[in-house]
Amino acid sequence: MYLTDRSAPAGAGTVPGRRRGLRPGVAPVVLVLGTVSLITDISSEMVTAVLPLYLVTTLGFSPLAFGTLDGVYNGVGALVQLTGGHLADRIRNHKLLAGLGYGLSALCKPLLLLVSSIGALGTVLALDRTGKGLRTAPRDAMISLSTPSGKQGRAFGVHRAMDTTGAMLGPLAAFLILSAAADGYDAVFGVSACVAVLGVVVLVLFVPGKQRGARVERAREAEGGQPVLVREAGAADTGGLEAGAAAGKPPVRIREAFALLRLPRLRALAGCAALLGLTTVSDAFVYLLLQRRAGIGEQWFTLLPLGTALVFLLLAVPLGALADRVGRHTVFLSGHGALLIGYGLLLWAPATPALPFLVLALHGVFYAATDGVLPAALADIVPEELRASGLAIVGTSQALARFCCSLAFGAAWTVWGDGPALAASAVGLLCCAAIAGRVLRPTNGNR
Repeated sequence: MYLTDRSAPAGAGTVPGRRRGLRPGVAPVVLVLGTVSLITDISSEMVTAVLPLYLVTTLGFSPLAFGTLDGVYNGVGALVQLTGGHLADRIRNHKLLAGLGYGLSALCKPLLLLVSSIGALGTVLALDRTGKGLRTAPRDAMISLSTPSGKQGRAFGVHRAMDTTGAMLGPLAAFLILSAAADGYDAVFGVSACVAVLGVVVLVLFVPGKQRGARVERAREAEGGQPVLVREAGAADTGGLEAGAAAGKPPVRIREAFALLRLPRLRALAGCAALLGLTTVSDAFVYLLLQRRAGIGEQWFTLLPLGTALVFLLLAVPLGALADRVGRHTVFLSGHGALLIGYGLLLWAPATPALPFLVLALHGVFYAATDGVLPAALADIVPEELRASGLAIVGTSQALARFCCSLAFGAAWTVWGDGPALAASAVGLLCCAAIAGRVLRPTNGNR
């Protein structure tokens, strides 16, 4: 029913003498989107780094209340991902949907200065995550559509490495602001809003838009006199986002997007992502547990995400390239194995000075092996004209599961304590990883 454009021979997309950039197979649009994500993540992680401590110690929220807000923070974006992915495919303008998402999140940052009740905070966080949900699938679709199938892991690794650079700089900026400003939390929220606006400006000015993204096929004579098809210079940078519109194709309908669930490989990947997400404790809880377990002072709390981000940054590209070679499912499951070891250290390792470094390193390995590898695994499954919808389906299944995990973990912590709650998550993760390993076992070239 759907055809992917594979008519051009390998290498035909490169004009002779044209520079391919710093990394073979990484289109310029990947680097530009990486820059947008870097800036936006500085803004987002400034807030994320201080939010757990701000809510629990300053506003006096219970673990259950915080777990509810954290679940909202992740769950709302998950639901909106489906809308963002489908609309991007329907109007064939991925940049527009991504821009709306980035803009909405930027507008929400100043509102954190004005709210303090759980209801108002929940509303603001829900709007912020709505923006994230709108932008995630269209952005990843632009990356996927601009990259050859065999280099998807590397491309997503490069993007996630740049994104994680922002995730690393955000907590550091928050730490410096809290140290220097009298009203530290308000200053963090204010600076975060300004940085978010800068990210939107870069997206609008430098990411190719509708007309520049049109895929054009033109004939030229090869040395042997045979006509071949090549892309117009620059078309690969945007992945031919407007190819369907240029060819007069009808809009993608919602039932066509959901028909993707008939694909066995996509259904298996979405199911396993959800199953593993049900036992993946949110970052905020991991950092709170580590602070309590290792006796880390509150003034150092905002630096904990920095450790995760540093390891993620160093390993995102190598593990993405490794996934292209040995299999994306293998690397994806191995990342959850690293997370399971981190849970074990938090539960049973002695509170030595090395404990925070080990846990944060394993946390970073988990993200480097999963965050970009999961969307890369969809490159050979979902047709191009439905790429954003396919990414949204899998991303939504995972994020909704993590939403449920945040609620359950917050409730378990409140009733039983942090140790039993984490032990239950660890046992659940071990069982779910074993099931996912059987479901995703490579067959018939399934990577």
